[in-house]
Amino acid sequence: MSIPDLSALRALGAAQQPSWPDPEAMDATVARLRRVPPLVFAGECDDLKGKLAAVTRGEAFLLQGGDCAETIDGATADNVRAKLRVLLQMAVVLTYAASVPVVKLGRLAGQYAKPRSSDTETRDGVTLPAYRGDAVNGFDFTPESRRPDPQRLLDVYHSSAATLNLVRAFVTGGYADLRQVHTWNTDFVRSSPVGKRYERLAGEIDRALTFMNAIGADPDAFHRVDFHSSHEALILEYEHALTRIDSRTELPYDVSAHFVWIGERTRQLDGAHVDLLSRIKNPIGVKLGPTATPDEAIALAAKLNPENEPGRLTFITRMGAARIRDVLPELVEKVTAAGVQVAWVCDPMHGNTFEASSGYKTRRFEDVMEEVQGFFDVHRTLGTWPGGLHVELTGDNVTECVGGGESLLEADLVHAYESACDPRLNRVQSLELAFLVAEMLGEAQAAVEG
Repeated sequence: MSIPDLSALRALGAAQQPSWPDPEAMDATVARLRRVPPLVFAGECDDLKGKLAAVTRGEAFLLQGGDCAETIDGATADNVRAKLRVLLQMAVVLTYAASVPVVKLGRLAGQYAKPRSSDTETRDGVTLPAYRGDAVNGFDFTPESRRPDPQRLLDVYHSSAATLNLVRAFVTGGYADLRQVHTWNTDFVRSSPVGKRYERLAGEIDRALTFMNAIGADPDAFHRVDFHSSHEALILEYEHALTRIDSRTELPYDVSAHFVWIGERTRQLDGAHVDLLSRIKNPIGVKLGPTATPDEAIALAAKLNPENEPGRLTFITRMGAARIRDVLPELVEKVTAAGVQVAWVCDPMHGNTFEASSGYKTRRFEDVMEEVQGFFDVHRTLGTWPGGLHVELTGDNVTECVGGGESLLEADLVHAYESACDPRLNRVQSLELAFLVAEMLGEAQAAVEG
């Protein structure tokens, strides 16, 4: 399948693109990006597609998580390790609860660009371009910082390469050992006030591991995990330059990540993002908000996955806690009736953002959980599989989302609000989410088997 050149893609119309002030500098950057080594390999993408096919069939569960928007300064060993640690902790709990494999997909090593509701931002009478992520411009509110700079795309590439290098070292070098990860969860249960309610589940996992040890079972899966990368395919120039022809198959893959998705704001059926991703062979996703209709979803599936291949396409729904029970049933029912092979994943973050009285963007943990509960309830009613979670989180003890077992208040947001864009769940909230979802997932698995 051929990939159209950049000018043809741009002619289709692409939403949410920066206004690059220097076209020649952009052309030079794209030329350099075309020569850099791949960040991931086609065979790894195929491996992930196979795992997502199991999610589509109801035989696995997807856990996708990480930063709202990565920053280049934040690509440190400590930060990467903290995010990886909390995702591994969550995955152990979810795996045990449902007795199905959990596919681990980081929202990292490429999540450097963000769509924005406005092209500009005004403060004290001064209007500048909106911050669109470190791939485009800087967070500081100055003309120099907010000027889109294509050199940043190269910086993001190198930062992503460093992050992937760290992740690969961690997951194969002993850091992901199952017993060690479970020890972290045990520490959380023992030391956290909110953790006490999860003692029973943690105890069950402990006994299972003790039994495995007693019979001498020590499979390789206990010591290392498969972990893949993902980000929103937003900046056309970056994704196009990193789309390469696989030497094994002569087919195109976007080697910037194993999995890329199309956002709610860029899923126009005749737009450039859908066209480009329809041509690559990676597993891909599409965000669907509350305005998405069944006909739109079916048309997107036909364009993006014409062979109806399981594992190729994931629909990530982001409806909001107040809307999910009203909007999701018809969507799932009609897409399923049309025979579309798709994994259904819940993003409980993006539909539940509001501005606190202090001016901080935040989310209520209880709203996040309500959307997840609605997602599971709808799928249980329809007899379909709730395939996964897509969450914005960090392994650090930030104060960005209110509520949860820690009972964070709006007044607490000021203490450690570190996100460059949207609010993330902190480590305690993320683990609390995992234990609560584990209960739902166990029920969902029992319903499927029943």
